[in-house]
Amino acid sequence: MTTRVNYEHELNLLNDDIKEMGRLVENSIEQCFIAFEDQDFEKAEDIIKGDRTINDLERSIEARCLSLILRQQPVAGDLRVVSSALKVVTDLERIGDHASDIAELILRIKGEHVYHVVRHIPSMATAAREMVRRSIEAFIKQDLDTAKEIEKQDDVVDELFGKVKVDVVDLLKQSTEHIDQCIDLLMIAKYLERIGDHAVNVCEWTEFSKTGALKNVRIL
Repeated sequence: MTTRVNYEHELNLLNDDIKEMGRLVENSIEQCFIAFEDQDFEKAEDIIKGDRTINDLERSIEARCLSLILRQQPVAGDLRVVSSALKVVTDLERIGDHASDIAELILRIKGEHVYHVVRHIPSMATAAREMVRRSIEAFIKQDLDTAKEIEKQDDVVDELFGKVKVDVVDLLKQSTEHIDQCIDLLMIAKYLERIGDHAVNVCEWTEFSKTGALKNVRIL
């Protein structure tokens, strides 16, 4: 196998690992809100335990990237792809952490009515999860147009975050009995907002990988 063919093979394996990590974090977000709606606390606990699998995969991908750099000594575009992958998995690991954090809050809230009281949280979760899914696809395919499109989608998540805050304020106006629950709901929304930010980061690393520029500044 020639050096170039071997590199392409290793790169395909790397992309497969990133796709798997993306699938795991996306599934964690989805399962969080199924657990929340169904008050399925066992599922929430499984999400917290599953974060270790995501962390282990991050370390495995990092090792693969470093091995590629040391053995293949990539330059220019090839180096950008591998170094971007190192950054992308860090953002994916953070997304997994936030899903685990949300699961912990779900265990703490434990109120059957709560999921439906703050009505914009489910929409926010759907939008954030979609951003994660599409951002990973854009990175794997090196699709700059889609990456830029997803960056704009973050405005939708931010707008929904604002609506969640209004929902919580309205809830507090009705009664101050559930202040702790309201704070936890705001924290869930904040974690979703951060998930959207990490998806934007993945898109920015796609831009860097493709062009050598990050936030319109030429780096490599």
